[in-house]
Amino acid sequence: MPRKRRFFLPGLPVHVLQRGNNRQAVFFEENDYRLYVEWLRAAADAHGCAIHAYVLMTNHIHLLMTPSDNGSISATLQALGRRFVPHINRCYRRTGTLWEGRFKASTVQAEDYLIACYRYIELNPVRAGMVARPDEYPWSSYHANALGADDPLVTPHPLYLAYGTDGTSRQAAYKALFQEQIAPEQVRDLRTCLQTGTPLGNDRFRAEIEQALGVRVGYSTRGRPKKPPEGSDAESG
Repeated sequence: MPRKRRFFLPGLPVHVLQRGNNRQAVFFEENDYRLYVEWLRAAADAHGCAIHAYVLMTNHIHLLMTPSDNGSISATLQALGRRFVPHINRCYRRTGTLWEGRFKASTVQAEDYLIACYRYIELNPVRAGMVARPDEYPWSSYHANALGADDPLVTPHPLYLAYGTDGTSRQAAYKALFQEQIAPEQVRDLRTCLQTGTPLGNDRFRAEIEQALGVRVGYSTRGRPKKPPEGSDAESG
């Protein structure tokens, strides 16, 4: 069966998930996380991707990124993989693939879902039970977006910038969002769209993407896609 066509459009944010092969670990020591961030920044800069939010979990990563052209995301992750995979294989005397097939990705309708996607990504370690609060986990964009920490990897999205007139007010408003749970229906839609590669947004948003690309990108079957299996949250997703 042919692979489903990718549909990244310049200027539209994309939620990316990449898992370790067989859900095995891809990070083992602190230096692995540090190098991944460093090399991701270099690859994103070289290929025109803006990273708005990220989290590096033990066996998978989430990114929220906006490409400058339709090949930027794939080129960024390929360039990163050419450095990171040999590093892991060499340091831990392993061979073969590190990642599980192609990365999963879903274009995000900024107006309705972008900030929910920010929060979903940065709350991943909390859902996994690794920490009680997102600020306790070191390898995510929460420190930059909510606390004002310097993180050269993070480029604020215009909708994030609209949360305040300066850094202090913006960070306070963003941090306050984490006092409430993400709406269950948004979590459900975010997960299912990511798993199926469906754009995360309303019917009009999907129709606009279909018109721009000249191909169908909505759900392949009637109704919403099936929910991911129980336990796909947290460390597994």
